[in-house]
Amino acid sequence: MAFIKQLKKRQLILFTLALVNFIHIVDSMLIMPLGDIFIKEFQISSGEYSLLVSSYALSAFFSSLIGVFYLDRFDRKTALLFIYTGFGLGTIACAFTDSYVQLVSLRVFTGFFGGMIGAMVLSIVSDLYKFKERGTAMGILFAAFSAASALGVPIGIYLAAKSSWHLPFIVIGAAALLIVGFIAITFPNMTSHLSEQDEKINFKKTVKAITTDANQLNALLAGFVLVLAHFMIIPFISPYLIANVGLTQEEIALQFFCGGVATVVSAPMIGKMTDKYGVMKVFSTVMFLSFIPTLLITNLKVVPIWVAISFTTMFFVFASGRMISPNTIITAAASQANRGSFMSIKSALQQLAIGLSSLIAGQVIFIGEDETFYNYHWVGIISILFGAASIFLVRKIKVAKGN
Repeated sequence: MAFIKQLKKRQLILFTLALVNFIHIVDSMLIMPLGDIFIKEFQISSGEYSLLVSSYALSAFFSSLIGVFYLDRFDRKTALLFIYTGFGLGTIACAFTDSYVQLVSLRVFTGFFGGMIGAMVLSIVSDLYKFKERGTAMGILFAAFSAASALGVPIGIYLAAKSSWHLPFIVIGAAALLIVGFIAITFPNMTSHLSEQDEKINFKKTVKAITTDANQLNALLAGFVLVLAHFMIIPFISPYLIANVGLTQEEIALQFFCGGVATVVSAPMIGKMTDKYGVMKVFSTVMFLSFIPTLLITNLKVVPIWVAISFTTMFFVFASGRMISPNTIITAAASQANRGSFMSIKSALQQLAIGLSSLIAGQVIFIGEDETFYNYHWVGIISILFGAASIFLVRKIKVAKGN
């Protein structure tokens, strides 16, 4: 009876964390499908738009580095409440800006807190689920990413279309603060990781424990390259489909809905397949399959809407799917004692990769006099090269003791 009660409690935590991920991801993604609105309203270039996208990620990179020294020092629940409260307040503040500079500044503020959310969520899930069952748990977490695309982003686009781009940020921020209250009431204290730590450990030892471990370094590098591959084409998908393919803002919402619904189904399946067939078999297969829609989308011309949405849905399924298997083993590269610090460095590198990929794409792509985008196909090729490199890097990772 106690086991069943414990199992239900664990599932409640997992699904709440998936909801935390859902809100966080909607916020981090919302700038991209609204890119056409921001470019026109603020009269900004592709480079300035890429800075708006990457400002959140680059701020998150620095905050995640700070988290390396603190996330393992506190009760996981307390840390999550602090981080998510700051994130919610920052998101609401974004809704009340009326200039490009103010919006970039507030995205920096929000990113400071948002950057540590992923690390904390993965740390809690890794504490709760052993490696052999972690693939299924990761599938549920990544299903939240898909649900964010299927429901959150289209609703955000709809609210922006019917009112203004300010409204989605108010709704997202308010939802985050409501979840903060739910976590405060329902989550137990999470301090098991504290008992495994050296009481005399300091900042220098924290960094040394990670940087002298070749396995953890391999895992961090693999995660960094994987995210570079993943986010290289994403920021410009919506603006490209509007300017070059002829889709409307409402059709972009439909694109996210179809892709999100498909991956809500596929992500848990890929997670279960990872547990059953192994990380590398599933990862390599899904990664190679993801190259097909990457090439199709970045070379797309004017086509019927069903063709464009078919390609983007295929990309959603395989692009999100290729993140599940490697993250299962990347999270297992560190022991529980320094898992929060490791995840924070992982999160920092992930945010740096997101920011860099957006900035790189913004330099490769340019907007012509006809207001269409050029050189997007080169961004697709760069993405594929990073993806191929990540397969080699993930293969070198080993599972640490205690997982």
